[in-house]
Amino acid sequence: MQYNNKNLMDMDLDILWHPCTQMKDHENLPLIPIQRAKGVYLYDFDGNRYIDAISSWWVNIFGHCNEYINKKVKEQIDNLEHVILAGFSHKPAIELAQRLVDITPKGLQKVFYADNGSSAIEVALKMSYHYHKNQGVDKKVFLSLTNSYHGETIGALSVGDVELYKQTYQPLLIDNIQTPVPKDQSLSSAKEALYQLEKILKNKGNEISAFILEPLIQGAGYMHMYHFEYLKGARELTTKYNIHLIADEIMTGFGRTGKMFACEYANITPDFICLSKGLTGGYMALSAVLTTDEIYKAFYCDYSENKAFLHSHSYTGNPIACSAALATLDIFEQDDIIQNNQKKSKYIYERMQKISKLPNVKEIRYQGMVFAIELAGYKPQDRIGLQVYRYALKHEVLLRPLGHIIYFMPPFIISEPEINRMVDVAYDAIKTLKESK
Repeated sequence: MQYNNKNLMDMDLDILWHPCTQMKDHENLPLIPIQRAKGVYLYDFDGNRYIDAISSWWVNIFGHCNEYINKKVKEQIDNLEHVILAGFSHKPAIELAQRLVDITPKGLQKVFYADNGSSAIEVALKMSYHYHKNQGVDKKVFLSLTNSYHGETIGALSVGDVELYKQTYQPLLIDNIQTPVPKDQSLSSAKEALYQLEKILKNKGNEISAFILEPLIQGAGYMHMYHFEYLKGARELTTKYNIHLIADEIMTGFGRTGKMFACEYANITPDFICLSKGLTGGYMALSAVLTTDEIYKAFYCDYSENKAFLHSHSYTGNPIACSAALATLDIFEQDDIIQNNQKKSKYIYERMQKISKLPNVKEIRYQGMVFAIELAGYKPQDRIGLQVYRYALKHEVLLRPLGHIIYFMPPFIISEPEINRMVDVAYDAIKTLKESK
């Protein structure tokens, strides 16, 4: 059979249920089967190519089919594909754990592997609650920021605040309260939000196990951004009130914000840091939770004491995924990615200035290699994000807006001509929206 976009789309829609998708939309919206990918480009079965301006859900940081990562993954496949990590171990898991300890904030000394970002959040929440329980304290409430998103498993949903994802499942969720996120990237907003945070901690601190936040950027929360001073203050207050701080760096980690980890801007060490997405360069599902020796020791006991952390995934610490992650860290070291990203970030922001002049653009904001364009004057039922998505695909760029937020989160290897193309298509799409009103 000769495959093309149409026959593969028909086969897909007959049998697959896609994530974060209203499947009825595909009665009119083409579903695009991808045949291959290289660098920043995705290629479909009809010979079209698309700039992957969102790094395929924010994971592919060094481009598709990166030759170095490919080589390391192939070497690992010929050696060991998988082994149970309970009672056994392997070199890639050990080496990766050591390298993660070396590059994350000082004081995070223990690594617990899981399969994906949501699972990492579940691990951190359970560890925090269980730590307090092992100390003889029952603290079953979690605190998070308004407008936050931490994943879609039950625990992760519980500590999120994006109504679209959690409203249906509210009766199933664990106890959680929210504190206001800083309203913008200003220092004054950070200080006001810290004042509100301390009010909550004074009143509820003895019930709260941990405060979880996305450092600097709330990804699925419409790319909302805030000042790093809030991280400093949050660390001081959580320490003061004996509450754990969980840094969800699943999206912000591995160079996205302009530093290796967003926590570096505030020079803080959280009690837990959750990593995934860019960890393997977009190759394999893998996540890691790093925590302190103090927390680890609270679970270290004789079998009869029943304090062990009984949490597992079948593919925990998979050797192939760990090898992809090790190759990803090699590239960071070899190619001075962070400094190069800072230059590239400035170039993208400068190119975006023409977008800021469009009358339907409210604001442009950015942090490192994350760029957001907030549109104004539209209602949710206008589905302007879908209109931008359609326009961009016709012009060979993959954008996947968050409602009225158009954003760029491209692979770090994107070139200046590819940046120009990405920005120009977004500009034309937004301009076309205004002209069609």
